Amino acid sequence: MITYKGMNKDMTCKDGFQYEPGKPYQMDGPVEVCKRGFHACERPLDVFDYYPPASSRYFEVEQSGKISKGNDDSKIASSEIKIGAEIGIPGLVKAHIEYVKAHTTQEHTDPKQATAGFRGAATAGSSGAATAGDSGAATAGSYGAATAGFRGAATAGFRGAATAGDSGAATAGDRGAATAGDRGAATSRGSSAVGENGIACARGNGCRVKGGLGSVLVIAEEKQTSYALENWKAVVVDGEQIKADTWYMLVNGELQEVAE
Repeated sequence: MITYKGMNKDMTCKDGFQYEPGKPYQMDGPVEVCKRGFHACERPLDVFDYYPPASSRYFEVEQSGKISKGNDDSKIASSEIKIGAEIGIPGLVKAHIEYVKAHTTQEHTDPKQATAGFRGAATAGSSGAATAGDSGAATAGSYGAATAGFRGAATAGFRGAATAGDSGAATAGDRGAATAGDRGAATSRGSSAVGENGIACARGNGCRVKGGLGSVLVIAEEKQTSYALENWKAVVVDGEQIKADTWYMLVNGELQEVAE
């Protein structure tokens, strides 16, 4: 089965085991999730619970052989694993949206308002509102509002607002606002905010970012006359040089605090 695995920057896991890209591994004996075996997650964004974005790498893997599944989330232990491509946070977000769509339990496509429950997918059109529950996917068009719960994926278009809970992924278009909780990922061409140990990315003109302790902030300014990159910065919120829960934007290539 195809699953998703987080690792430390040096491709080691929490127990110190060293992996290499493209290489298969196997073990003999019993396999039990959280105790023994090669571990990965079936739901892509579940990996944030074990490997935060600020200090981790993410891979698509293939698990086989003996399989043991947990009850709390989609974590899986196996006796065999093959390390596939490194996909990073963008790849995890894309994979999670596809996962949610494949496990949809209910879907509403009213052009103005759509609501779906746990692991559901909700889609609304321009100026509409889409809301999905935990592990759900909510998508709204231009000027729309998309909200997803814990481990959910929320996507909004031009000037839209996308909000996801802890370990979720929020994406908004031009002049949009993306917000995700702890260990989440927020990406926009407007304003991006995230909780502790998450990652907030914004690119455009006059864009801004903020995050909780341990989060990564990436901000890029484009030229006024084109989409060409003019300045960019990537920092970690340490609570000292970069304050937690504080908006920042680029001014003449340097980070500057801005008011709410």
